[in-house]
Amino acid sequence: MDRAFLAALRRIVGDSNVLDDPLELLTYECDALPHLRQTPAAVALPSCAAEVQAIVRLCAREGVPFVARGHGTGLSGGALPVAGGLVIALARLNRVLEVDIANQRVTVEPGVTNLDITKQVAPFGYYYAPDPSSQQVCSIGGNVAENSGGAHCLKYGFTVHHVLSVDAVLPNGELVRLGGALADTPGPDLLGLIIGSEGTLAIVTSVTVRILRRPETVQTLLAAFDTIDAGGAVVSDIISAGIIPAAVEMMDSLAIRAAEAAVHPHFPDADTVLIVELDGPSAEVSALFDIVVGLCQRHGATTIEVAQTDEQRARIWRGRKAAFAAMGRVSPNYYVQDGVVPRTKLPQVLNRIRALEARSGLRIGNVFHAGDGNLHPLICYDERIPGQAAAAVDVAAEILAYCIEAGGSLTGEHGIGADKSQYMPTMFSPDDLALMQRVRAVFDPEGLCNPGKVFPTPRMCGEVPGPYRRHPAEAAGLAERM
Repeated sequence: MDRAFLAALRRIVGDSNVLDDPLELLTYECDALPHLRQTPAAVALPSCAAEVQAIVRLCAREGVPFVARGHGTGLSGGALPVAGGLVIALARLNRVLEVDIANQRVTVEPGVTNLDITKQVAPFGYYYAPDPSSQQVCSIGGNVAENSGGAHCLKYGFTVHHVLSVDAVLPNGELVRLGGALADTPGPDLLGLIIGSEGTLAIVTSVTVRILRRPETVQTLLAAFDTIDAGGAVVSDIISAGIIPAAVEMMDSLAIRAAEAAVHPHFPDADTVLIVELDGPSAEVSALFDIVVGLCQRHGATTIEVAQTDEQRARIWRGRKAAFAAMGRVSPNYYVQDGVVPRTKLPQVLNRIRALEARSGLRIGNVFHAGDGNLHPLICYDERIPGQAAAAVDVAAEILAYCIEAGGSLTGEHGIGADKSQYMPTMFSPDDLALMQRVRAVFDPEGLCNPGKVFPTPRMCGEVPGPYRRHPAEAAGLAERM
């Protein structure tokens, strides 16, 4: 990246909004997946859509690869920079543009946090349904890129089910609007193509989402079990009974201990806890909740706690949503994965993971959206011990193989990013991948928009990503094995 390019960049956003000092750039060398790192050549901090458009036009003209970045909470290396490339940081595009209660929608810029939408509409009795565990800090732009879900995705769906339209800057600098005021606009579903494309097709500069009325009643229980098999059986029986809970979450003993140490939710000392939440009309929730309690009892629940107040419900959810960050209480380092299995295969896959834990010598905490089979194994390691970081990567790869063998998927909501792109051929044929790349090339023929993500490279579009730098401890471990 030459001085002329940087000078042009400063003319667009101002001198103070272009970072190229090596120390300042360290903040942007990774997202929340720290074992993959790459320092960008520069970072631009635009404050409006027009500046984003001008930056992308400059990159297109000069052939400079660029990566859009929200709040850096992604767990798949989706915002990992490209060597010699530019990071376009969107955190300053953080305005709520319109709150339209009459039409049940809100329009925001991509830097607005997920939870802030609910805060904006809560006084009117509404909320925004997708709720990733990082919802206090993750950005809506990142949610759109990864098609984020959360604990309540079983009943309410993912980000794609709640976005009505986006304004987006294409890789050639053109600003387009996809979708509209209606839930289902005519024509090809280009909006659905952008959502979940992991920033490889465009940079979103505004998002219109639909909001929902608060349910009349919400009822939450926490049940403890002596085995994962018993908890998994309850989940299957709940769904088989025709009940679709708002959320069904499970945590194993290591995750329980971590959450207890961090936020003290007063979870029982158990092998597995199950959180089930029902919402809707009071009479319906009451009748279905009795069935859920009966199923927990039938499968040997050692403890059943039913939240009687909003404070008790919040305490239960605080323990679940703190699980990822809390793992730092029991391990100096951990690596989060994100695979999906059919609900009926949960016990089988989880028992394989426990056997892998014993064989590998690395502790593995399991936190997952049990209702839709979305696993989040937390692989603990110590980067100070040579080889452990590399071993954690190997363990994660084996867990993903279990998911595919069980008829599942490589990811449920964290995305493929740079972390799992090499595993895509285990799930898709060469023809599948070639077709996906042809679609991508329609949007980005030069391969400048977040290159090196999702697909194994080098492939089409001429994209050749930079040499991503693994964490030094991991690199040492890999060298030791050679």
